[in-house]
Amino acid sequence: MYLLFKSLHIISFVAWMAGLLYLPRLFVYHADERVNSKTYNKFIIMEYRLLKFIMNPAMILTWVFGLLLVSYDINSVVFTLWFSLKFFLVLVLSAFHGYLSKCRKYFSYKINKNSARFYKFINEIPTVILILIVLLVVYKPSL
Repeated sequence: MYLLFKSLHIISFVAWMAGLLYLPRLFVYHADERVNSKTYNKFIIMEYRLLKFIMNPAMILTWVFGLLLVSYDINSVVFTLWFSLKFFLVLVLSAFHGYLSKCRKYFSYKINKNSARFYKFINEIPTVILILIVLLVVYKPSL
């Protein structure tokens, strides 16, 4: 079961990351649209579906399968520095996910205050965290 859970954890993480990279990019284009235009309203639908049907389930499954993996050998994993750092970064990604959800709601309420440039900037956050997580998992540094 361990390898199955590991595979499902990786698959769900990839799906989650795809959403974390794509949603802020949609916001970049959405922020430049006029409120009440057909395109503005189309972005609202696209963002809602991406978050509710792909990102939320993928995040939940990432957590579930990750915690199942940890439960196999909790003492030798949880108390390592690399795992603590990885866990912290996944918490940051989860908070970022929540922030993106809040931004989506602002767009749907037509009260977005952020610029396209702002969304271009925050679009880099999940990429940096992804790189750090992959390096931690591959090298498992003891630091």
